[in-house]
Amino acid sequence: MAPRPERRPPGRVLPVFPWDTLAETRARASAHPDGLVDLTVGTPVDHVAPVIKDALAADSAQPGYPTTAGTPALRRAVVDSMARRHGVTGLTPDAVLPAIGTKELIAGLPAQLGLGTGHTVVIPEVAYPTYEVGSLLAGCTVVRADSLTQLGPSTPHLLFLNSPSNPTGKVLGIEHLRKVVGWARERGVIVASDECYLRLVWEGEAPSILDPRVCEGDHSGLLSLHSLSKTSNLASYRAGFVAGDPALVAELLEVRKHSGLMMPLPIQSAMAAALVDDAHAAEQRERYRIRRERLLPAVEAAGFRIDDSEAGLYLWATRDEPCRDTADWFAERGVLVAPGEFYGPRGARHVRIALTATDATIAEAVRRLA
Repeated sequence: MAPRPERRPPGRVLPVFPWDTLAETRARASAHPDGLVDLTVGTPVDHVAPVIKDALAADSAQPGYPTTAGTPALRRAVVDSMARRHGVTGLTPDAVLPAIGTKELIAGLPAQLGLGTGHTVVIPEVAYPTYEVGSLLAGCTVVRADSLTQLGPSTPHLLFLNSPSNPTGKVLGIEHLRKVVGWARERGVIVASDECYLRLVWEGEAPSILDPRVCEGDHSGLLSLHSLSKTSNLASYRAGFVAGDPALVAELLEVRKHSGLMMPLPIQSAMAAALVDDAHAAEQRERYRIRRERLLPAVEAAGFRIDDSEAGLYLWATRDEPCRDTADWFAERGVLVAPGEFYGPRGARHVRIALTATDATIAEAVRRLA
């Protein structure tokens, strides 16, 4: 009898969970006599709009299973919001799909697209860790690259973009995205563009990969990933969606139906309400704009340079030293920030400072930095 292959727990192929390495720094910051100011994780702290809560409650008594594809109302709300908020044309309800939070979607995307051993996934050099995690879980080879030149003659199978970027706040312009789309189509590469921060732009403009100026109205080979966690304070609702190439969305739907990946019906209703109503999203954006205007000059006055950060919910700060030294400097003042190395080797001399804190917490951070 042939020997039975050993089980390989998925955790063996994954990097160390970065936040677990911050325990000592967190303890040091928490020992500050005035307590901890936590500016690490980008979790919302503001209220959920009544229009969203009312929609959630209205469907809370439904006993049956929801559909994986989403309700017609939700899918139409996605299509209309992408046109209204981001100028996307040609999107149809069969080319959108709700996801139980965009992190879940990203983590499962390579495998759900049929990728695995022998396939290559490209992620940004400084990137949200889940792009790498999802690729490794599927058995793919991961390559970090920010330019097409870095990839040379290679032909990867999936390329992740993130604009505006987490953690850097960098925005990819129309011409850059056009070049990526053209390059990908020549080689048959799928492009998955994480656009969770697309509504939170402070300088200039951030186009979607589905913007007709980028793709000329042709969505083939393109997937746009969105979340309502930041724009509508729905992190606890796990409300996201993917839109783009109808054929790829159909593939994802088939896999997700078999996997039971169904967004709860009350969440679907709440999500549709959030996508229809622009007023609450505009109010939340203004809260973040004010917090950024208060915190950014305080960080600069403390001797740091802010790189990129023209969009999103973070300041990408450095004083050209190892990021752990910078994190320790903040911790001495009772402020906890995220070391840039969490997001890849190229982030090793930066820290990420979140704007997702209450007005009072931001004010306290400003006071301590002074």
